[in-house]
Order: sequence, then structure tokens, then C-alpha cells
Amino acid sequence: MISFRLSTLALVALAVSLGADGAQAKAPPRLQDRLLTLDTHLDTPASLEIPGWSIVAEHKGDYTQVDLPRMKRGGLDGGFWAIYTPQGPLDPVSTAKARDFAFHRAVQIHEMVAAHPEAFALADKADDAARIKAAGRRVVYLSIENAWPLGDDPGLLQTFYRLGVRISGFAHFRTNQYADSATDKPKWDGLSPLGVQLLAEMNRLGVVPDLSHSSDAALADALRLSKSPIILSHSGCRAIYDHPRNVSDDQLRALAAQGGVIQINSVYLRKAEPNPEREAALKALEARYPEGRALPAEQYAAFLAERRAIDKAYPERGRATFDLFMANMLHALKLIGPDHVGIGADWDGGGGVEGMEDVADLPKVTAALLAAGYSEADIAKIWSGNVLRVLAAAEAEAARESAAATSS
Repeated sequence: MISFRLSTLALVALAVSLGADGAQAKAPPRLQDRLLTLDTHLDTPASLEIPGWSIVAEHKGDYTQVDLPRMKRGGLDGGFWAIYTPQGPLDPVSTAKARDFAFHRAVQIHEMVAAHPEAFALADKADDAARIKAAGRRVVYLSIENAWPLGDDPGLLQTFYRLGVRISGFAHFRTNQYADSATDKPKWDGLSPLGVQLLAEMNRLGVVPDLSHSSDAALADALRLSKSPIILSHSGCRAIYDHPRNVSDDQLRALAAQGGVIQINSVYLRKAEPNPEREAALKALEARYPEGRALPAEQYAAFLAERRAIDKAYPERGRATFDLFMANMLHALKLIGPDHVGIGADWDGGGGVEGMEDVADLPKVTAALLAAGYSEADIAKIWSGNVLRVLAAAEAEAARESAAATSS
């Protein structure tokens, strides 16, 4: 039998949803939609290599995590779209190919925006993000993950700056000509002499230095030498999981003292359970379909079929959970406060946890922060205020250096 009695909560909800004359009123926007929500490390541009893949269509079962429909559901207003180049040999021929690939990726991002001007807009300044959101579009800053494509010319960063790059890293999984990597043998004991020049060029241009993936010594060098605050665009806390890609409490305190921000990652949250059959199968798959190579439609379909077969035969063991991701974030927040913590989950680059699989799940983060006692003002800083403050500081430093050069 159907009950026609309404609970008190249901009556309150009905009263809010109805106008004085009983007509349906527009529901107030949810908090996630009121917030300016940015992620500082979107590897989604790699998806633009997929045959027939479109950012404005919703995708299921292709291992991607960001597209416009899911951005809308999750309230993601955009962020920093990465020009990622997997590290290769440091010889001139390989480096020139890396440079060309990086320019190709930057052009792809521009083409994505140009193809969908109603949905996306390029951003140059910190103030652009709020304006773009107010216009109902998604924010597209560019970033560089791995400076290897710059070759031996830090001045080439200026060209990428003109293309919209506002955050740049130094190294990736392997040590290169600019810095030691956190996950490779050191060569420079931090930043190389060329890396110091690149840092100075970042300060001159107004590009935020990103030390994610770089070694502890490189982070120390950047904190000491940079004239504007630095960022860790997608990193985590070593107190939660002791991994070279994460940072210690002392490093977090030093970062906050310099005015910088750690953008919390959803990777490196726990030690992976041994799964040798899966690891061997994935390694063989990567050998057949190398990272960064565009595949014809038939080959891409074959890749997906093989990947799904691996997942079925050798499922992941002991995935990190949403609660562990939040423990990572809450540790940083407790240690250095909401002025120095943000989010860079590494979407489409290995990010995602059980309970937060793609960007449609972002409101869960906001709800967890509210439950932990953080105010809407705090959460606004975490989702975008802090990174935009750091970008504004980089802009101010560039203006100061330009004025000094003009007057000298």
C-alpha cells in the first residue's frame, strides 16, 4: 500500500521547490557549481590522439576520465591541460622529435578549444578563470609536464608561454637536462645549471614552476631560488605513503613558508599489491602500443580489446580508495592549512581511486571537506583560489622584472 504521508524533511523540500503560487521554482545551484573548480593536472590532451574521440561526447569503457558531459556532472570548470612528453634519449635527434611532439600537443589543445568555442575558452591570466566560468564555458590553461622538449634552450619556453603555458615542470620519471627526477638516479644534485636558467626564465615570463616529479634536492633548489611561489601540480604526502613522488612534512612546511601550494594527487596512496601476471601483460601491451603514438582506428580498437581482456584475466588488487585519497588531502590541510593545498588528481594520467573513478565524482571531495569541518571559503581556496593566487604572484613577478629591465 502506498503511503501519502510526507516526512518533515520532504515537506521542507517541497516548500523550497515551490513558489508562493505552487508553481515549480528553479532549484538553487549546488555548492560544486557555485565554486570555481579547477584541476591543475589534466592529462586529457592525450585523448585527443584517439581516432574519432571528442571532448564534447561522453565516453564509457575507453579508460578516459574527462569529457564535457562528465565535467558538467562533476562541476569541473577546467584547469591546466598538460603538454606531456614521455622522457626519451637525450640525443639531439630524439630531443628535436620531443620538441615537435610538444608543439603538436599544444596545437591539439588549441584546436579543441577552437572547435568548441561555446564550451571552452583559453585562459592567459589568473583573472580569466572566473570570467570564463561566468560565461558558461570551461577554462583551458596549458601546462608542460617534462621540460625535455625545450632542448638546451630555456628561452624556448617563451614560445610555449605565447601558446598559453602557465605552469611548467622540469623532469618526469627520468632525470633530464634540467633536473634530477624523483624516480631516477641523480645527476645534478637537484636542478642542473640549465635548470636554474629555466627557473629564472619562468620567473621572467610569469610561468609557475612545478616541482612534481622532480627530486627532493630539485625542490629545495626551487624553493631557495624562485622569486615567485612554486607549485606541486600533482603530488602527495610521504606521511601517508613513503614514495619518492610524495613529499615529506618538512618539505610541505617549506613549501607553505615560500607561499606555494601542493595539489593533491590520487596516485601513490599505498603500495601496490604484487600482481606479476597483470604487470607482465600490461608491459607487453605497452610494447605493442607505445605511449604517445597515435593509432589508426582499427589498432586502437584492438588495444582496447586487449586491455579489457587483461583487466578480466588479471584484475587489479588492492586499489586505493576514496577514503585514502581524502586522508592524503586532510593530512596536508592539517599540517599547512587551506591556503596551501589544492587538487591535481592526475586525471587521464593514472589517477582515480575506488569511489572516485572520474571527474563526475568531484562533488564527493567537496562533501568530504564539508564533513571534515572546512568552510565554503576554505573549499573555494582548495578548488581554485590557491593556484590562482600563485599564478597571480607569478604574473606580478614577471611585471616587476619587466619594469626593472625597462628602467635599467
